[in-house]
Amino acid sequence: MSENNHNPNETDISENPELIEAAAAADEMVEISDAEFQLTDNPAEGEPAQSETIVEPIDEDGVPKEGMHIHHAESADELFDCTIIGGGPTGLYGAFYAGMREMSVKIIDSLGELGGQVSALYPEKYIYDVAGFAQVKGKELIASCIEQGLQFGPTVCLGEKVETLDKDAEGNYVLTTNKGKHRTKTIIIAAGVGAFAPRKLPKSPELNPDLLDDLEGSSVFYFVKDLDTFKDKNLLIVGGGDSAMDWAMGLEPLAKNITLIHRRDKWRAHEDSVRKVLNSSVDVRVFHEVKNVELADTNSGSAIQNVTIYDNKTKEETKLDIDILIMCLGFIANIGPIKEWGLEIAEGGISVDSGTMQTNLPGIYAAGDIARFKGKLNLIATGFGEAATGANYAKNYIDPTSKAFPGHSSEKDEAGHK
Repeated sequence: MSENNHNPNETDISENPELIEAAAAADEMVEISDAEFQLTDNPAEGEPAQSETIVEPIDEDGVPKEGMHIHHAESADELFDCTIIGGGPTGLYGAFYAGMREMSVKIIDSLGELGGQVSALYPEKYIYDVAGFAQVKGKELIASCIEQGLQFGPTVCLGEKVETLDKDAEGNYVLTTNKGKHRTKTIIIAAGVGAFAPRKLPKSPELNPDLLDDLEGSSVFYFVKDLDTFKDKNLLIVGGGDSAMDWAMGLEPLAKNITLIHRRDKWRAHEDSVRKVLNSSVDVRVFHEVKNVELADTNSGSAIQNVTIYDNKTKEETKLDIDILIMCLGFIANIGPIKEWGLEIAEGGISVDSGTMQTNLPGIYAAGDIARFKGKLNLIATGFGEAATGANYAKNYIDPTSKAFPGHSSEKDEAGHK
């Protein structure tokens, strides 16, 4: 089989970043941080899977450890020194560093839990390129980032999508979300690729993927969070990227059996991952797609009874007894509202000064995957540094008498003071 030969209709942002705007306008597929996305300026045109939004209080795993606290705003219009859009690793580190600079901080995230893409996409995957860890699972990295990011008590607002940016009469920024307004002196945008949702199976005369929505989290999965859910189950994994391969390898020791199907014989996954899956007990079938999903009523509700797959070349059909369907079909990403804020947009992200991470709007900074500058590398490791830079210059923006360089943390006492 030929590996890593991309479909000519799919844009690889890592190779052609200048094409991402055209990709969004054309609803094309791109690859961002090893995940496959359909970019669109109007996500309502796509077919995102249903997603659960958890309103405050925040998810139990995100509650800070003993000795920490979360600051809750005393009033709806409380003015914060720094508001961070995005609660992933970059945003959490930005919150930590802004706290170190004795700024009042608020974190706003559209997801129902802290952790961003790492929590949503690969909590059980190992990450190898974060300093200080030979390898670390996504969920373990996020737990550490949360512990660090919340120690100075930022206000945390989850399940809120930021829609508009304005200024009040005093010159402070006003962010309007789907739930209210937030006043702030400075902003650090650490929103990754923006709002995103997993893609559903395509509709067909035999299949209405909307009927699977009620099974999400029981028989249908787009994300793998708890490995024990799949123990001794018959699994069907749909997809040909890194996520599909990673879950096939990770679940092989637990599942009763695994079938992995992909619509072609070209893979978007790393060669080593493909080789390992092909040499495993996983039943890999290329040129195969899902034709129909048959449901059955049980005491606990509906569940998958079997799945019919077909060879898209020969049209031969096969019915599989399946307990759980895992779909790794990429994501629909919305780069929408931020584009209307007057920020300079470049290559599908926000153009910043690489020395300060400031955008073209004073007091607004960007860090992580959404930031764009010459020589940019989309890594968690570089996002940490960009967040620290943005936070330090935000402090200097609020108080020009302060230094952008805060000195070394080792020079501070336990209370965080010089």
